[in-house]
Amino acid sequence: MPVPVPLSLYIHYPWCVRKCPYCDFNSHESRQQSPDQAYADALIADLEQTLPLVWGRRVQSIFFGGGTPSLMSPEVLNELLARVRMLLPLAVEAEITLEANPGTVEATHFAGFREAGINRLSLGIQSFNDTHLKALGRIHDANEARRAVELALASFDQVNLDLMYALPEQTMAQALADVQAAIAYAPAHLSAYHLTLEPNTAFHHAPPPLPDDDTSAAMQEAIEIELAQAGYQHYETSAFALAGHQCRHNRNYWEFGDYLGLGAGAHSKITLPQGILRQARIKHPAAYLQGVADNTQIESERMLTVQDLGFEFMLNSLRLIDGFEPALFEQRTGLPLSSMEPALLEATGKGLLSRTDNRIAPTLLGQRFLNELLQLFLL
Repeated sequence: MPVPVPLSLYIHYPWCVRKCPYCDFNSHESRQQSPDQAYADALIADLEQTLPLVWGRRVQSIFFGGGTPSLMSPEVLNELLARVRMLLPLAVEAEITLEANPGTVEATHFAGFREAGINRLSLGIQSFNDTHLKALGRIHDANEARRAVELALASFDQVNLDLMYALPEQTMAQALADVQAAIAYAPAHLSAYHLTLEPNTAFHHAPPPLPDDDTSAAMQEAIEIELAQAGYQHYETSAFALAGHQCRHNRNYWEFGDYLGLGAGAHSKITLPQGILRQARIKHPAAYLQGVADNTQIESERMLTVQDLGFEFMLNSLRLIDGFEPALFEQRTGLPLSSMEPALLEATGKGLLSRTDNRIAPTLLGQRFLNELLQLFLL
């Protein structure tokens, strides 16, 4: 590509204390002490084996996701980041995010994570209501959630609070109370996710009583209004930020940037001279550790086809409320935007897309019916 594609690093930590009934991420309950040092060593070995794909490129952001990566000790995390820096050049102002769950043991580590180089914390609150936290299978209660937020804000300037709405038997007043409680802390960033019943989850097999579609849609609209009035910019389907505090790592995903994924089940998207490569690593932690030892940790890889490229770009970029500049499509895919013309015309004609010479973005209707909009780009 003539214009360099930004590169991010994603590191997956696969263990958690308890598997939540709604979670379809690659996470595994840890019934004994997790092999964190061995896993950190495997991550570095994985990086060393993968370096030729990203040789000489500078990393703009790092994101530790899971699972619950805050279960790692600050000492292990510090060593891991130091070894990453020895192998990959990091941008001077690189954003380095750690996902964390409220819990007294992890919360006491926040200052240590900051000293290790983490400069952004994403805290999985989900709700400040004890009844809903219990229904979601969370291991923390509302008091622990509040304490964790206070500790996070004491250690980090950049804090994201994750919330969920349309929870089992949740009312509109309760959904707004959660958002108002979060706003009161004035975090730099808030995420508000609609609870969905994903396949292969406990909730999918035994669905709890959820608000109906009309109530859920009304909750979404009310939450967006509440956050806008508090000064939060709605910049992605589920993401809201104060001015200057958008998540740079996730924004790189949505703008079809590159990312190298390390760890069990991690995915990568790497732009190479011959095209765009996608990789997926072995999902099970034990199998991943053995795979790294044998240099067989890549479970699947493929080059994106021309048909893939246009759809995958739209799949990501149309999640952004302000959409994308037309030139970005060709910069990131190598294809002319005219290759998407029939779908663009249809989406515009249906009122799902707004299009000018400088910007292509979903309309409010397109935001509400995003899946229908994206389906138009399936060639």
